[in-house]
Amino acid sequence: MELLIGPILLITNPAARRGRLLEQRARDALRAAGAEHDVVVTTHQGHAAIVATERAKDFAAVFTLGGDGTAMEVIGALANTETLVGVLPGGTGNLVARALRTPRRIENAVPALLHGELARVDLGYIPECKRHFAFSTGVGVDARMIDETHPETKRRFGIGAYVHTGVKVGLNRRAFRARVEVDGEVIEREATSLMVANFGTVLDRLFVLGPGIRQDDGLLDLCIFSPRHAADAVRISWRLFTRTFRSDDVMLYRSGREFRIDCDPPQLYQADGELLGTTPYTVRVEPLAARLLVVKRD
Repeated sequence: MELLIGPILLITNPAARRGRLLEQRARDALRAAGAEHDVVVTTHQGHAAIVATERAKDFAAVFTLGGDGTAMEVIGALANTETLVGVLPGGTGNLVARALRTPRRIENAVPALLHGELARVDLGYIPECKRHFAFSTGVGVDARMIDETHPETKRRFGIGAYVHTGVKVGLNRRAFRARVEVDGEVIEREATSLMVANFGTVLDRLFVLGPGIRQDDGLLDLCIFSPRHAADAVRISWRLFTRTFRSDDVMLYRSGREFRIDCDPPQLYQADGELLGTTPYTVRVEPLAARLLVVKRD
C-alpha cells in the first residue's frame, strides 16, 4: 500500500502515559509526512468509540494514540467495516501495538503505518460486556497482575511495573478450579492462569504463548497453565521463552471458536489489559473482523 492519500483521523487519549507529549509528536510526524489529518482528544471512557463510529467514514484511516483500551474502543467500534485502523503505541503495556510490531517511537511509527499494508485480523468478543479484544483475555496471573499493579508505579516505570508484579504473582501460586467448554468439549482442571489468545507473542516476541497461535485463522487458542509449585512456574516461563511446546502436564492448549469459562472460586477477568468483570463469561471469535494497518514486511 502506498502512502494513504486521504485524511487521517487521530484519536488520542490525554490520560495515557505521556499522552500530551506523544500527541504533539504524532501531529508533527503526520505533518512531516504531508498527511492531512484531524485530531480528537478523548474526554471520557467510551469517547473514542463514539468518535470512530460517527466520523470514520470521512477519513482514509483512523489512528489511535493511547493505551490498549483506546485502541480496542476504536477497533471494536469499527469491527466488520471497511475502515482501516492504525494503532500507535501511547500507553503502558501497548499489547496490541507490540503484537502488530509497530515501532515504539511515534516518529517512526507514523510513517511506517502510512506506508504500511493491510492485515485482516480476527477479534475476540465477550458478549457479557459487549467488548472486543485483539490480543487476549484471561483470568488468574494476568488479571491479578493488572489488578495489583499500582497506578503510580505504572506511570513511573511503564511496562516494567507489570513485569515486576507479574513475576511476583506468578511465583505466588494462587490456584483455582477452571471449567472451560470449548466448542462442546468440557475441560476441568486446577490452574493458576487461563488465557484465550488471538496473538501468540508477548513483549515484542520475547515470549510465545503456545504452538501455532495465529491472529488470522478464524480461531482463538485456550492456554491453561497449572504449576504445582514454584519450580513448575519457572519451567513454564522457560518453555514460553524458548518456544518449547512438547507434551507437559502443566500446560494445556485447545483451539476453538467459542469458549465458556467458569472458575471456583470466581475470578476477575481481563481483556487486552483491562479488567472487565468476574467469571463466568463467554468468548467468541469474529473471523477477520478488523482491518489494521501494519508495518510493511521486507
